[in-house]
Amino acid sequence: MSCQPGMACSLERPLPWGLGVFLVVILGASILSSVRFESPVKVFLAGEIATQDITADQNLRFEDREATLRKREQVAENQPPVFDLSPESYEYLRKHASDVLLQAKRTDDDPEKVRASLSEDLNSEISRETIQIWRSQEFLDLMALQVMPWMKEAYAKGVAGHPGIFASYKQGILLRELPSGMETLYLEAPVTLDLEKLKDDLDQLLRRDLKKNIRVRKAVFALIGPFLRPNLVFNQETTRLRKQEIVVAMEPVYSNIYKGEMVVRQGERVTPEQQTKLQTLYAHRTSSLKPFAIPGTFLLACLFFVLLHLSQGKKSGIRAVSHRDWLALALVTAFFVLLAKFVELARVSDAHLPAFLKSSQVAFGLPIAGAAGVLAMFLPQALCSFAVLLLSYLVTNEVGGNVHLFSYYLLGGFVYATIIRNCETRQDVLRSILPLSALCVVSWFGVVLVQDGAGELTLAGGVHAAFNSVFSLLLVLGLSPVLEMVFGYTSRFKLMELMSLEQPLLQDLMVNAPGTYHHSIIVANMVEAAARAVGANALLAKVAALYHDIGKLKNPQYFIENQFGKENKHNKLSPSMSALILISHVKKGVELAKEHKLGDEIAALIGQHHGMTLITYFYHKAQEQAEAKGEEPVREDEFRYPGPKPQSKEAGIIMLADAIEASSRTLVDPTPSRIKGHIQSIVRKLYNEGELDGSELTLKDLTQASDTFHRILTGIFHHRIEYPNMERGKEKPKENGEKLALPEKGALPEKAA
Repeated sequence: MSCQPGMACSLERPLPWGLGVFLVVILGASILSSVRFESPVKVFLAGEIATQDITADQNLRFEDREATLRKREQVAENQPPVFDLSPESYEYLRKHASDVLLQAKRTDDDPEKVRASLSEDLNSEISRETIQIWRSQEFLDLMALQVMPWMKEAYAKGVAGHPGIFASYKQGILLRELPSGMETLYLEAPVTLDLEKLKDDLDQLLRRDLKKNIRVRKAVFALIGPFLRPNLVFNQETTRLRKQEIVVAMEPVYSNIYKGEMVVRQGERVTPEQQTKLQTLYAHRTSSLKPFAIPGTFLLACLFFVLLHLSQGKKSGIRAVSHRDWLALALVTAFFVLLAKFVELARVSDAHLPAFLKSSQVAFGLPIAGAAGVLAMFLPQALCSFAVLLLSYLVTNEVGGNVHLFSYYLLGGFVYATIIRNCETRQDVLRSILPLSALCVVSWFGVVLVQDGAGELTLAGGVHAAFNSVFSLLLVLGLSPVLEMVFGYTSRFKLMELMSLEQPLLQDLMVNAPGTYHHSIIVANMVEAAARAVGANALLAKVAALYHDIGKLKNPQYFIENQFGKENKHNKLSPSMSALILISHVKKGVELAKEHKLGDEIAALIGQHHGMTLITYFYHKAQEQAEAKGEEPVREDEFRYPGPKPQSKEAGIIMLADAIEASSRTLVDPTPSRIKGHIQSIVRKLYNEGELDGSELTLKDLTQASDTFHRILTGIFHHRIEYPNMERGKEKPKENGEKLALPEKGALPEKAA
């Protein structure tokens, strides 16, 4: 569903149907991985005599429940209790004391009734003499200026219900201030008051410091005594939840079973620990078909989607991945899962196959790095990382590998994906076999050292690891053109071809719209430099910038950079028609990009390079005409580009560079300081209008991009020396680079686009 300008989309982007195909492939891989041909394990109970030797056939890790329980009890016991320090007790005291004083000041009622009412409220006999003291201005000043501020300070430190409240907590306490929730850990009991100590200290304040007589002191305690209550309270529920959370978060205590370990010998009495190990081996036994492994493998594989979803940032998670990306992932995943299963079945079968296929080290020859290299040429980095993780997991599962083999695949995939992503030419791809070979051999050697591998198999494993790099390179060279052709991807090498100025579209732009061509060249250079500065895809951004205005080929004469001093065609058009022509160049640019097969990435960036900005000049002109004719105000939506707003760093940088380069032509005497101020105003305007909200550009990125734009534009508008006239008295000709002042960026009738 697409959103109209100015409207909010209430529906989320639907999941791509290609994801369903990919999930079907994952389910098929889960089914294949559940097929095993290994002997079962026999279990003996504690106290029984083992009738045979039992040797572990795999490395396992199991939970020691008794040790885990002891550890959790210890951790829960050491969790400090939570005490709440609340301001409500003081507020309760202040409010009720104020209410009592207000009630005592009532002189229109019967004094005896007032006394009786106050005694009832305070649950204490109040004398008329006390009420008279309460009514005195001296007492009111004492309460307002001395007693209540002292009480507020005392309550701020904490008042406990009774002394020794912290004595039983040797592990310290957590003091939580309400309502801020700020917590402070005290390893020793904090210095606080209890209610009795609070009263004693208050009495000392009145007696010794303020020199008040006993009548006044009794009046003070009669007033505030009934409302004194602790504000430092043990929070039993929060303490229980904290203990529960830390117990849940605590890692269980594990023990290990190692492959080849003699768990129990024949004729030996089985111990409880041996029984636990046998039960663990039995629970993880391998058979011809493990039905529970199918949903387990599928579930674990699907959990990788959580990582993908989180890595997409402000985008729509897995919804942001297109159909073709899921289909490409499904194709590559299916190919490698089938290849891994074929290799594993060939290794354990009785068929007469070459020795290298029967080796237990053949798994090191599976070219997972090649799959990562192919995907790195077309997929975003987050999606490619997800694919490498998932492929490493699935292939390791298919061949019955362990965490060391998984690490081998994962390391090779991540490194080779990075190498391929940085390759500029196909020659660079060929040279990538050298670092990949070194990586495969070194990582294989590390796995052998960790596993204490068999000596006679190390040479075979090294050969497989070396051939892994060869197979990976062949896959990149052979499979990448197929994916590029079938799914319409735009590889880095295709971008290099599109960047050639001999491309037909660029040639057409140079001939029919030379002003736009010159503008695109400058914008492309600005975009490339800025993209490198902020860590975006510089090549993609530069190529998209070269083609971002190809839609102007349809009506080049309606844009000022192509008029060369001729009559402005917009003078004969209504503002709405002019705006429609300007807006249409984005749609026509996308159509031309698809027609000339520039790739979906280029087409998307062309469609986003104006976002939903307003064509200010024609909008204000239309408003003025409507006011002059007494018509209704024009709609702003009719003068906005349809969007969408930039959805990537590359699109955001292109929008900024396009706006800054076009509007910089309006500068008179473009000194470096004026250029810098102009750049900052354009960036600030687009940022404040929300055009960059979806571009993932941070404030640091905007600052770096602005500095890059300033450096380039300063070089373009640099000052030249004044050459002496050939003849005296003749007027100095104008410099070729001199420009006329034009309206600001949004107000340009021809180059608002």
